[in-house]
Amino acid sequence: MSTEDILQTERRYLNQGISEEAALGGVAFTHGQGTLLFDAEGKQYLDMSAGIFTQSTGHGHPHVTRSMHRQLDRLWNVHDFPTDARAALCEKLAQHFPEHLQTFAFFTTGAEAIEAAIRAVFGAVPPQRQRLAALRYGFHGKTQGARMLVHWDVGTTSFSGNSVLGYPGYCYRCPLGRTYPSCEMQCAQLVNKHISSKKNIAALFFEPIQGAAGVIVPPLEYWPMIQEECRKNGVLLVADEIVTGGGRTGEFLACSLFNVQPDIVAAAKGLSSGFPFSMLAGRKSLLNEGEFAQGGAASSTFGGNPLSMTAARATLEVLESEQLLDRVKRLGARLREGLLALQADFPFVGDARGVGLLYALEFVTTPQGKEPDAAKARFFFRRCMELGVKTCVGGHIIRLGPPFTVSEQELDQALGVFGQVLKQMHDQKV
Repeated sequence: MSTEDILQTERRYLNQGISEEAALGGVAFTHGQGTLLFDAEGKQYLDMSAGIFTQSTGHGHPHVTRSMHRQLDRLWNVHDFPTDARAALCEKLAQHFPEHLQTFAFFTTGAEAIEAAIRAVFGAVPPQRQRLAALRYGFHGKTQGARMLVHWDVGTTSFSGNSVLGYPGYCYRCPLGRTYPSCEMQCAQLVNKHISSKKNIAALFFEPIQGAAGVIVPPLEYWPMIQEECRKNGVLLVADEIVTGGGRTGEFLACSLFNVQPDIVAAAKGLSSGFPFSMLAGRKSLLNEGEFAQGGAASSTFGGNPLSMTAARATLEVLESEQLLDRVKRLGARLREGLLALQADFPFVGDARGVGLLYALEFVTTPQGKEPDAAKARFFFRRCMELGVKTCVGGHIIRLGPPFTVSEQELDQALGVFGQVLKQMHDQKV
C-alpha cells in the first residue's frame, strides 16, 4: 500500500483523535532500523523523538529482536502466573533501582501504573489522609484517576476530585511572575505550604521533569526543598518517570538528578524498547504489605506477560553492554550546545531546555511577551518531516528525544535541518 492508500483507509475507519504529530505528519511508516524510520515509499526519516520516547535502544535493536524471537516461540501469556521471564526481569531491575525501591508490580501502560499507584497509596495511608496532590501542567495519563490528579476535565464532566495542585519550577514562564534566583523558590515554598505540610494529603504525584508540558526542568533546589517538608510531615512521594525513567536524562532515574528518593516510581516507555510495558517500583511497606498486597490488587490481564518482561530485560541488557547512559550524557551535551546556539540566533525560539537526550523548543510570537505560537511549532514540525527529521509537536512546543544509540553525525544532521527550517521561518516571517 502507498502512503496515500494507508491514509485514505485510516480516514475511512479510524477515530480521528490521534496525536497532533500523527495528524500533521501526513506520513505512514512501514518499518524502522536503528535511529531511522521508513515510509511506504521508502523515504527515510531520522527519528528525533524515538517513537514517542519509547525507542531508547532504537528501532529493531538486534539483541532485543533476538530475545523477543526466542520468547515468541516459548510463551506469550499466562496471566500473572510466575514465569522465568518475569523472575529474570525482577533480578535485572533490582540492579538498577535504588535499594529502597526493590518491590515491583507490572502493568501495560503508564496510566495503568499511575492508577495502581493511587490504589497502593490509599491502601497504606491512615484514614485522615484522603487527598492527593500533583503539579499544575503535569500529565499522568488519560484514565480517570490520572486525569483527576491534574484536574483534566473532559466535556462537561469535572475530574477535579480531591487533588490539590502545586506550582512547578517553570522558570521561563513562571506562573507566579517571579525571576530565578531572586524568587527564593516561591513555587516550592507554596507547594510546601499547601501540600507538603498538610496532614490530610496522602501523596504528591510528580514528574521530576515535566514531559508533556514541554520538558520543564526545575532548579536543582526545587525538589529537595519539597522532599524535606514531605518527609517531615508524612506525605508520600510518587515519582512519574514514565518518560524519564530508564536513562533518558543520563541517569537511570531523573530523581537522581535532584537527590530525591521517592516512595514509589512509575516507569514505562523507553524501558522496553517500544513494547507495551509499565511498572511500579516501591518500598516494601507500600507495595508488598497491607491492602495492595492482597489477592488481585496488582494483577492485570497483560501486565507481566513474558513478552513484555523479555523486552524490558533485553533493553536493560543493551543499556549495560553498550554503556548507553554515559552516551546519553555525552550526546546530550552536544545537543544542548546546538539548540542553545539556535535559540540565540532565532528569538522566536523563546526557550531551549532539557537534560540528557530529552529537550524542548518553545516557540513564541515575541521574546518579550513570550506569547505561545503554535503555528510556528506546527510549521517547524511539518517542514522538518519534509526534510526527513521526525520531532514531536504539541501546541507551541517541539519535544526532542532521539534513541540513545543516535550518533554524533546524526545529531549534527538534525541540528542542521533545524537551523535550515528556522532560517526559512525567519526569512519568510512565518
